[in-house]
Amino acid sequence: MRVLVVDDEADVLSVLVRALERDGHTVTTAETLASARLAATAGTDLLLLDLGLPDGSGLTLCRELRAEGSTVPILMVTARSSVAARVEGLDSGADDFLTKPFAVAELRARVRALGRRGTMPRSLMLRTEASTLDFSARRALRDTAPVAVTAREWAILEFLANRVGRVVSRDDLLDGVWGDASESAAGSLEVLVGRLRKKLGADVVRTVRGEGYALGEVQAARG
Repeated sequence: MRVLVVDDEADVLSVLVRALERDGHTVTTAETLASARLAATAGTDLLLLDLGLPDGSGLTLCRELRAEGSTVPILMVTARSSVAARVEGLDSGADDFLTKPFAVAELRARVRALGRRGTMPRSLMLRTEASTLDFSARRALRDTAPVAVTAREWAILEFLANRVGRVVSRDDLLDGVWGDASESAAGSLEVLVGRLRKKLGADVVRTVRGEGYALGEVQAARG
């Protein structure tokens, strides 16, 4: 994958670049918000984004990309560890959140999870009362209006859609989408499920108390 790493700390940048290149990724770096904007326009498959940059916040770039309709997976890597900071990042359009200091093995697992797409049948479409999900095109509509869905949100929907009609335990969903069932990943899952419900309707992801999650009442269509 082409990975854009945005961070102004030289030691952190070095660790990130070495880890990603070891896994075969092509890495581009930026140390400011302005240079990150320019690098992002050149195209990337994944963005690792720090929040505290010399000329602004990484949240600004995240919001700008989502407002432009970009669905590039965004992993925020930051020293801000509070729940409020994680929620703000995810609400800005990030797909995942990793707190510094981090284990390199966890970073690599998060990157693999974000770069991974499910084995969704290419002609599968799902419809709920409010929304239509076209998994082959990664296109979502609420009524007739397009809805921007991030890579991590699609991963959640795809994991559940591959098991439509079944309840998926929280741990299975975390393991399948994040690659781990840590407290941080669990917190991100709750935020993203809430965000999907706001975007696509309260019926799109159903919580089954004590069991896990399932897609709401759906109609499947295969071409």
